[in-house]
Formats: sequence, structure tokens, C-alpha cells
Amino acid sequence: MSSDGSKKQFWKRNAAKVPGSLIKVGNKPSPATPGKPKKATTFQEFESITSDAWDVGDDDDELLAMAAQNLNIEVVMETANKVIENHSKLQERQKLDDTVESCQRGDDNTQEAEYEEDDEEDDEDDRVEEGDLTSPEVSFSFQSSHDTEGRLVKSHSEAPIGSPKDAASEHAALYRQRSLPHRPPVIPLVARMADQNTSGTPAMTEREASRLDKFKQLLAGPNTDLEELRKLSWSGIPRQVRPITWKLLSGYLPANAERRDNVLQRKRQEYFGFIQQYYDSRNDEHHQDTYRQIQIDIPRMSPESLVLQPKVTEIHIDIPRTNPLIPLFQQASVQEIFERILFIWAIRHPASGYVQGINDLVTPFFVVYVFEYIEEEVENFDVSSLQEEALRNIEADSFWCMSKLLDGIQDNYTFAQPGIQRKVKALEELVSRIDESVHHHMQHYEVEYLQFAFRWMNNLLMRELPLRCTIRLWDTYQAEPEGFSHFHLYVCAAFLVRWRKEILEERDFQGLMILLQNLPTMHWGNEEVSVLLAEAYRLKFAFADAPNHYKR
Repeated sequence: MSSDGSKKQFWKRNAAKVPGSLIKVGNKPSPATPGKPKKATTFQEFESITSDAWDVGDDDDELLAMAAQNLNIEVVMETANKVIENHSKLQERQKLDDTVESCQRGDDNTQEAEYEEDDEEDDEDDRVEEGDLTSPEVSFSFQSSHDTEGRLVKSHSEAPIGSPKDAASEHAALYRQRSLPHRPPVIPLVARMADQNTSGTPAMTEREASRLDKFKQLLAGPNTDLEELRKLSWSGIPRQVRPITWKLLSGYLPANAERRDNVLQRKRQEYFGFIQQYYDSRNDEHHQDTYRQIQIDIPRMSPESLVLQPKVTEIHIDIPRTNPLIPLFQQASVQEIFERILFIWAIRHPASGYVQGINDLVTPFFVVYVFEYIEEEVENFDVSSLQEEALRNIEADSFWCMSKLLDGIQDNYTFAQPGIQRKVKALEELVSRIDESVHHHMQHYEVEYLQFAFRWMNNLLMRELPLRCTIRLWDTYQAEPEGFSHFHLYVCAAFLVRWRKEILEERDFQGLMILLQNLPTMHWGNEEVSVLLAEAYRLKFAFADAPNHYKR
């Protein structure tokens, strides 16, 4: 704090304009003369102007004295006691946290020295006469002692505690350091996905508990009302009932509860019959053409040329690339499961075979069905700790549900991928109607929709969103009629327009492509996905039954 007498006091300079300045009751403040204050051109000038803002001086004492005369002392004391009590509790919790951190960091000696100094000052604080009320952060005391002359003490540094001024300054600095906000918790990639939001709090609210009860009541009946289940699921499915709900909505399980166990047993046996028949003989010569598939890939060439070029790829090469940031999918046993699922699907669907990107579509089903057997976080879970029967069930259920999904969008993966090309063209027409500025901006910088939206359609936005968001998104896709094949178009349109501000700020082709291929969604949660889905539903309601809106 500067105490230079040559400086004009902050409060005296323009007291009428200072926020929070105290005004005597009954007196109206005189209107300030309008005038432009001189702006500080550098931070150093700004600092020099305001460095004395909280200097203690006679003007402070006068203002505080006026406040003391016009305020009810009992109210002041009651409020002060509440503030002191709250901050004292906060300081005790903070000290406890600091003690734990200091033990972990191995800085015991340094921390002990600081706490001893704090304790000495606290002991001196306790010896202040009974009328003095102090708090480490904010203190209001009304003293009648000779030292303070009955004035209102604004801060701890003004109270006569008998300690040197330097020690008080060190104490204040130390407290400020401890009061710095802690780093917010990192949102896990897949754990607590049903309950996760951007704040990182997985606790179930009263509304979520009520929704879970509705799901359980609906699923407990002898015949599940699938239409009612879709309505409930549209806004998200609780983690506890998501596995059974996905199996019902995808058509894998029947609505009749008595038939479910028999269907599950039969389908699981059928899948492992395919494994024995095809996968165990995958190295035979007549299966080599299936194991090494021709993949259609988006060409990295000028946007004017849309000639698709074939590229040879292998299933077992793509598997390690599946969610490489999540340890769960880098386990050898998990990769073997994925390889078997993809190989059997390719054998059973020769019209398309394996296409790069289908490997991503297995992951949401696999994670959801793992949750059926565990309670802890799945991100670092070792699947080898599960019983063999549980792993076999997870694998078979994931295969059949992925097959049901792909049955509705298989034209996305046949030769030349006509389904994707039609959807990208429809996306371009839709965006040109709902946000002409974004559409013209990309046209101006020669950005073709196929250059970024191909991946959105091919991978169902799985490369653009965290896995926890994909699972929440698929709750609605499962509940929405033709969710993966039709509603996804409107989600992509809402997703693109969601970034209109960032898109319009980019002024070249390279900047736009980098943005569109690396959109900042890592910290997205349920709230953002719900807003995105609501906007997509609005677009569908406006455009789905009005095909002429697509036409120019």
C-alpha cells in the first residue's frame, strides 16, 4: 500500500462515484459533474493511480464514523458475528485441507513454521479485550478502548493486537494465498456418464430420483409399453436402467418380460456359434478377402474433385485407434472382443463389409453393458476382473445392438457411401435456410460441407463429442423414430450453427477447417447435449414435414 502524501487520496478524488461509498442518511448526494476521466494507457499507470485505493486515512475514519452513527449497533454486531462465524469455519476447513496437501507434497517443515506463526498471532488475537470482534478475512469491530477511540475498525490490520505491522502483512498474504480457488474437478471421460454435467457433480437430484422410479415402474410390468418408454427416454436414461432400456428400444429384446431370458440365451448362443464358424477360421485363405476390406475414404484433394479413392485397411489395425485416450479400450482383452464383433458383422454383411468408422459404433454399447455388472468408474476398469460369462454376455449384446443400429444406416457404408453423401447434401441445404450467414461465410472461403461433415455422418458425431455425451445423445436417438438415420441430420445442423460465432470469426480456409475438425467440446456434459437436442427437435419440427424448405 502506498502512503505517499503527494498522491491524491482515491476516496477524496471522486467519492461520489466510488461504488459502495457511505453517504450520510438524510443528505442527497450532489450530482457529479460529467466529465471523461483520463484512461490509463498501461497497466503500470493504472496501478499507480489506484494503488492507494485502500490506504488508511482520515477520510476513511470520517466515513466509517458516519456509518457507525447512523447504523443500529446491535444490527452491526449481529451481522458481524455471523460473518465472523462463517469465515472462521471456512478458515478451519481451509487449514485442514492445507495440512493434507502439505503432507502429500512433503513440505511439512515449511507448513509447520507457517502454522506456528499463525497460532502465535491467533493467541494474541484472543487476548484482545472482549469488545473486539475480528475475523481473518473481514472484520468489523466496535471498540470503546483508548487505542481505537470508539471508531469502527475496518480490517484486521487496524486492530491493536500488539504484533508488528510486517507480521500482520505476512499473515494477510498467507491467507490470500490459501484463499485462492482450487482447480475445478476434471470431468471423467466415461465415468458417471448418466449423471455427469459440466460442474462435475454426479449426485442424483430429487428430479432424477423421481425419473428413475418412473423407469423402474414401467420396466417392472409384464409387458413394457415401448411408446411410453420412448417418451421417458427422450430426455435421458438413468445409468441404472440404461442397459435394459437400450436393449428394448433397439428391438434386441421383446416387450414381454417372460420371453426376455429365452431370447437373450438364444441370441448369445447364436453369436458364439458365428465365432466358432467364422472367426476361429479367419486365417483360412477363403476369409482373407474379408479380413482385409476395401475401404472408401474421403479423398484429401481439392474440394472441386469428389472422386472417392479406395484404401486398404484392416480391422485389427483400426481397433487400437478406437478411443485411444481411454485406458479401457487399450486392454488386449477388450480389443479382442471388438475385433470379433467387427469381423462377424463384416462376414454377415457382404454388401458393405467392414468400413473404417464402424469400430467407433461399438464403444457406446460396450460401455453401457459393462455398467450392468459394475458400480465403479469404467474408464480405468480392468475387464479381466469380470467373470467369463459376464464378458461373453457383454460381447454378444454389443454385437446384436450394433447390428440393429447399422441395419438402419447401412447405405452409409456400401460402395461409394451414398447415404452419407445424401445426408451431407441435405445438411448443406438445411443450413443455408436456417443460418444464411454461416452458409455464405463457408462458401466465401470455399469450405465444402463434405470436408468436415463426412466424419459427422460416418461416425455419428463420436469424434466430435466426448464418449459420455455420445451415450446421452444415443439415449434420444434410441427414443426418436429413425433417430440414427433421420434425426441425426438435424442434430448435425444444430451442432454446426451452435458454433456460428466462432465460424464467422475465422477469415480463411485453413482456420475454418481447423476449427470444424477440432471443436472445443471436451468439457461438454448433459446440459449442453440437452440444449443441442432441443434445438435439433425444433429444426425437425419446422423442416421435416416441409420438404420444399430444402429447395432454393
